[in-house]
Amino acid sequence: MENSPKFGVIGGGSWATAIVKMLSENLDEINWYMRSKTAIEHIRTQDHNPNYLSSVEFDVKQLRLSNDINEVVKNSDYLIFAIPSAFVKAELDKLVIPLKDKVIFSAIKGIVPETSLIVGEHFNKEYGVLDENFGVITGPCHAEEVALERLSYLTIACQDEKKATIMANHLQSDYITCKTSDDVTGTEYAAMLKNIYAIAAGIAHGLGYGDNFQSVLMSNAIREMKKFIKQVHKMKRNINDSAYLGDLLVTGYSVFSRNRMFGNMIGKGYTVKSAQMEMSMIAEGYYATESAYKINQKKAAKTPIIDAVYSILYEGKNPKKVFNKLAEKLD
Repeated sequence: MENSPKFGVIGGGSWATAIVKMLSENLDEINWYMRSKTAIEHIRTQDHNPNYLSSVEFDVKQLRLSNDINEVVKNSDYLIFAIPSAFVKAELDKLVIPLKDKVIFSAIKGIVPETSLIVGEHFNKEYGVLDENFGVITGPCHAEEVALERLSYLTIACQDEKKATIMANHLQSDYITCKTSDDVTGTEYAAMLKNIYAIAAGIAHGLGYGDNFQSVLMSNAIREMKKFIKQVHKMKRNINDSAYLGDLLVTGYSVFSRNRMFGNMIGKGYTVKSAQMEMSMIAEGYYATESAYKINQKKAAKTPIIDAVYSILYEGKNPKKVFNKLAEKLD
């Protein structure tokens, strides 16, 4: 297993598809679980995912596709979970095979709603996955740019440096650069928080705020992120590293950002429900906002941006009035 581990990917969305593409540059065989039998059959016959990143063509001889999560878990040593956080519990409830002997890497950028835990804590408390067997895959990296083979960067975080290196070696290629980190909790919280700030950026854009305001908003967001993460997991880290600031910027500014898109709709007057119905993909930041807000009620870090987004999404407050007040708190 250590010399040639078998890899499995859990998820059928754009990020899961991008991860399979990255792995396919380095592996002859990849186990891939997705719920949709129709999507699986389409990939087998047409060589591409019909719903996400359809421009990516696969060599189906490399893929061991299955709609049975237990089959993929059983046949894999390293598992990469790339499903929306809102679906984590439902998918894991299907498992009859234990996870405690597997190496788990999360490419999920959110909090498990049912337990209000980041994914690593959820796997540890609910499934007995040891800290040294859990890692995080984070950006800055959009699935759409992976599909286009544009130069992209990943941070692979794990307490066990050897496992982080193994994962990095299997993801990197001439268009993917990987670095490793031991800040598992910090990078996971950062990946969750940046989606909230991207919603804020989208709301601001929808309300008509310009680039000048956006730059101040992002400047305040990274400082707010630093305070929040320091409260939940104190260790030495450089918040200006790509896994924190870089991921925040690409999610806050990119046209590919679903969270920014969601926020933009809210700023333009959509209700939360109508914005969610309009989008074909889940905006993780919606669920993350409630969890972050509740976590911070106990930690008491100053988080005016998170508080503002929460009041709009969950308390139904007027975005224009909330952002007028928020603007006075930014510097």
